[in-house]
Amino acid sequence: MSTTSPTSLSTAGPTSPTARPSALNASRTVATATRVLGQLRHDPRTIAMMILIPCLMLLLLRYVFDGSPRTFDSIGASLLGIFPLITMFLVTSIATLRERTSGTLERLLAMPLGKGDLIAGYALAFGALAIVQSALATGLAVWFLGLDVTGSPWLLLLVALLDALLGTALGLFVSAFASSEFQAVQFMPAVIFPQLLLCGLFTPRSNMHPVLEAISDVLPMSYAVDGMNEVLKHTDMTANFIRDTLVVAGCALLVLCVGAATLKRRTS
Repeated sequence: MSTTSPTSLSTAGPTSPTARPSALNASRTVATATRVLGQLRHDPRTIAMMILIPCLMLLLLRYVFDGSPRTFDSIGASLLGIFPLITMFLVTSIATLRERTSGTLERLLAMPLGKGDLIAGYALAFGALAIVQSALATGLAVWFLGLDVTGSPWLLLLVALLDALLGTALGLFVSAFASSEFQAVQFMPAVIFPQLLLCGLFTPRSNMHPVLEAISDVLPMSYAVDGMNEVLKHTDMTANFIRDTLVVAGCALLVLCVGAATLKRRTS
């Protein structure tokens, strides 16, 4: 399958509103993902940040608690899900905003390409990198850093991957509301930090004030941490684990749909 070159994008004329596709199309989605991956291939710093930063953070954390390995075991699994989410949120929001402010998204949406195709293509491209990121971070934590997990490491990998995809979805969503890369970074305290404080990483959510506990019950990062803890404590896949993974996956899908609906066709 061939993709459209950037030079042809800039010369393509706008299509009429009636001719604009509305349904999600697999070929257009894959073509968009291929174009994004091609651009990322020429940006090794971004690729290194997405893939290596979670691994470096886990490595640093392990030796911060070098004298207390049980502490690393108790929080390492949770952070194995949180680090990919934060990294993918930050990189995706900045990379998408860069394309919007440069006019690339506007030129793409002037072609026979729906908003759903565009969002799904970006999600597919960054999701492919999320698989690599999650696999490396999980392998490092379990087989090199000695993270003691009762359940299957494959279940850890599943939750880490879903968390990375959730971070990608959130990054795509907030990029529609920022007008500069600095503003995209400013969304991190508003979107990520409250979830980080209320997800149960620092204290069980049942010990929080009832209002904060109720808020944490609707935040997806809470279910990401709960899912990791289920793998940490149980040998088999539990009903709570299935619930947690479905919630994280459902939130990622919902955010992607809302992001497609709010995507601006013209650069402000």
